[in-house]
Amino acid sequence: PQRIYYLSLEFYMGRTLQNTMVNLGLQNACDEAIYQLGLDLEELEEIEEDAGLGNGGLGRLAACFLDSMATLGLAAYGYGIRYEFGIFNQKIVDGWQVEEADDWLRYGNPWEKARPEYMLPVHFYGRVDHTPEGVKWIDTQVVLAMPYDTPVPGYKNNTVNTMRLWSAKAPNDFNLQEFNVGDYIEAVLDRNLAENISRVLYPNDNFFEGKELRLKQEYFVVAATLQDIIRRFKSSKFGCRDPVRTCFETFPDKVAIQLNDTHPALSIPELMRILVDVEKVDWDKAWEITKQTCAYTNHTVLPEALERWPVSMFEKLLPRHLEIIYALNQMHLDRVAALYPGDIDRLRRMSVIEEGDCKRINMAHLCVIGSHAVNGVARIHSDIVKNSVFKDFYELEPEKFQNKTNGITPRRWLLLCNPGLADVIAEKIGEGFITDLSQLKKLLDFINNETFIRDVAKVKQENKLKFAAYLEEQYKVKINPSSMFDVQVKRIHEYKRQLLNCLHAITLYNRIRSDPSKSFVPRTIMIGGKAAPGYHMAKMIIKLITSIGEVINNDPYVGDRLKVIFLENYRVSLAEKVIPAADLSQQISTAGTEASGTGNMKFMVNGALTIGTMDGANVEMAEEAGEENLFIFGMRVEDVEALDRQGYNAREYYERLPELRQAIDQISSGFFSPRDPSCFRDVVNMLMYHDRFKVFADYEAYIKCQGQVDQLFMDPREWTKKVIRNIACSGKFSSDRTIVEYAREIWGVEPSATKIPPPNLPRD
Repeated sequence: PQRIYYLSLEFYMGRTLQNTMVNLGLQNACDEAIYQLGLDLEELEEIEEDAGLGNGGLGRLAACFLDSMATLGLAAYGYGIRYEFGIFNQKIVDGWQVEEADDWLRYGNPWEKARPEYMLPVHFYGRVDHTPEGVKWIDTQVVLAMPYDTPVPGYKNNTVNTMRLWSAKAPNDFNLQEFNVGDYIEAVLDRNLAENISRVLYPNDNFFEGKELRLKQEYFVVAATLQDIIRRFKSSKFGCRDPVRTCFETFPDKVAIQLNDTHPALSIPELMRILVDVEKVDWDKAWEITKQTCAYTNHTVLPEALERWPVSMFEKLLPRHLEIIYALNQMHLDRVAALYPGDIDRLRRMSVIEEGDCKRINMAHLCVIGSHAVNGVARIHSDIVKNSVFKDFYELEPEKFQNKTNGITPRRWLLLCNPGLADVIAEKIGEGFITDLSQLKKLLDFINNETFIRDVAKVKQENKLKFAAYLEEQYKVKINPSSMFDVQVKRIHEYKRQLLNCLHAITLYNRIRSDPSKSFVPRTIMIGGKAAPGYHMAKMIIKLITSIGEVINNDPYVGDRLKVIFLENYRVSLAEKVIPAADLSQQISTAGTEASGTGNMKFMVNGALTIGTMDGANVEMAEEAGEENLFIFGMRVEDVEALDRQGYNAREYYERLPELRQAIDQISSGFFSPRDPSCFRDVVNMLMYHDRFKVFADYEAYIKCQGQVDQLFMDPREWTKKVIRNIACSGKFSSDRTIVEYAREIWGVEPSATKIPPPNLPRD
C-alpha cells in the first residue's frame, strides 16, 4: 500500500494511558482490575506527564491526525523530534508568567522504544565539490539520529501505527578527529553541541525566530526521515527487488509526504539532493518525482509567522541545499517569465529568494513550487491563501490549491474527556458516532425530548462541579458552580484578542458596581494559555488578566456574581478537564487572522455555546448549526479590509463609547495596578495607537452580543436545546472526515473501515 509520512516539528500528544485503553476497548477492564487492587485509576492517570512536544493548534492537529489515520487503517507514520524538553511549564508568580523547564522524561517514558539499529547519520556544514562523476557534499560534520518509536493505536480496529521521533547523538569520534589532538576532555564535553539539536522545543506559536539551532532541527528531522523513507521504499516487496534499485518512477505511487507547515520544507531540496546526487536520477525526472510526492499545509497568514531564512545561514549550514534551491528557483522564474513576459514585479513577488539588505529564502514559496497540493485549514483561510497570500501562485496553478478544514479526534475529545456526555448520546443513537461523527445528526430528533434535555444539562452540571472541585483542590480558588463558565483557552496572542475579553470583564464589573442591587447573570470568566517567553505584549496581557481578577474577585460588592480566573499552565491534560465543563466558548480573533482554530470544535462537541467572529472554522460551525445557534458578532473579513483602507482610528471609538473609555481609563490610571500605576501603559498605548487587530472596532458589538448570551442563559431549557443542536451539528469537525479528504484528494489512497484480525487469530 501507499505509505503516508506526516512530517511535523510538533506532536502535542498529551497523556497516553487513557487514550490507549479507550482505543483498545480496555478501559472498563483496567478500571475494574485496578479497583480490585485497591487503587484508583483516575489517580494513576494524573501521575503521567503530558508529552508536550508542541505549542498549540499545529502540534495538537498532528496528534489528532495520527489517531484518525490509525483508526482509518492508513499505513501512516508520524515523524518528528524527540525533544528532551517540551513546551515550558507555566507558573504564575505575582500575576506574571514564569517559565520552568518541562523535564517530561525525568522518570522515563514507558510508551517509547529506542531503535538504535535504525540510527542514521545527518550531515551539516562542509562544502560542495563539483566533479565529473557528479556533485559531492564533503568535509561535513555528522550528527547521528536515534529513532524512538511510539505506538499509535486505532480505535478498536487492531491497527497500530508508529510515531517515530528522532533524538540527536554525537558520533563517538565527534571532535576527536586529527585536528583536535590533546584536548580529549574538551572534545568529549563538546558532544553536547551535537546533542543540543533535540534538546528543546522552540516555544513560539505563530512567530518565526530565525535561529541557527532551529534550522538545524528542521534539517535534522527531514534528513533522518527521508533516509528512512527511501530505505523502506527500496526494501519493499512492491518496488523491483533487484540488487540495483534505481527505478524511482514508482516512488510517488508508494510514498506521500505531508509537510505540516513550512517547518519540514527542506524535504523538497533534500529529496532532490538524494535523487540527483546520490541515486543519479536525471534532474527533471527528480523534480517531477519530488513534486508528485510532497504536499504542503499552510497554517497561518500572519506575516511575522512566515519562515524566511537568511541565505548566509544556509550557505554555511547547508551549502548543497542552497545550490539546489537556487536552481529550482531559476527554473521556476524562467517559467513565470515565459508566461508573463516583462512582468518584473511578478518575478520579484514570486521568487523563492527575497532580495534586499539581507537575502532570504521564503520557505512558503519553496513549498508551493515543490508540492502537487497546497491546502489551507478552513474554507475562509483557504480562500485568503488563494486570493492574497499566494495569489500569484494560484493564478499560475489553480488546480494545486485545496481546502481541508481541520478536525479533532472524537476519541480523546469526547469519549475520553466527557464519558458522561458520550454515554447519554450512545443511549439515544448507539455507538456508531465514535468512528462516524456525522451520525450525531440523529440527535436532532431529540431536541424537544424532555428526558434528553434534562440528561444533557445534568452531565454539564456534573462536569462543572467536578472542575470546580479540581480548581479548589489544585489552586485553592472557590468558584460558583451555578455561574456561567465563560472560557477562553488558547495561546496568548494579540490576534486572539484576550484583551477584548478583558474589556468585557471590566465592563461587567463596572455595571455591577454602578448598580449593585440589580440582578446579574453570574459568570466565572476563565482565561488560560501560555505566552511565548520573548513576547512582551503577551506577558503583559497575562499580568492584566491576573490584575483584573485580583480587583474583581476581592470586591465585596460583586460577591460570587463575577469572577475572573487565570488558568495556570494550560496544556492538553487541562483542556480535557476544562472543555467538558464550559458553558461559553470564546473564539474572538479578528476576522481573517485565525486560520482555523480547533479548540472551537472541542467546545462545540462538548456542549458549550460559541461566542465568536466570522473567522476560521467558526464560519463553517455557524453554517452547520445555523448562525442563530451561535453568538456571532463583529466585523467580517470585508469589513476589516474596508477599515484598513479607510484607516483604523482607535481614538474615535474611545471618544464615542463611554463604557469603553471608562475601562481604558481604569487600566491606564492604575485602578487595576495600584502599586504600579503605569504598569499597563504599553498595553493602553498599543490599543490606542497601533492595534493591528482592531480590538475597539468590535467592542460595541461584542458587549451587545454578550448581553444576548446572558439573556439565553437565564432560560436553561432553551440554552440546552441550543447546546443539543450544536452537538448534533458538530459531526463535520471530526479529524476522521479531514483525513478521509486528505487521503482521497491529496494522497490518492482509500481509507478502509475493515478491522484487521487480532494478533491471536491466524490471518487469511
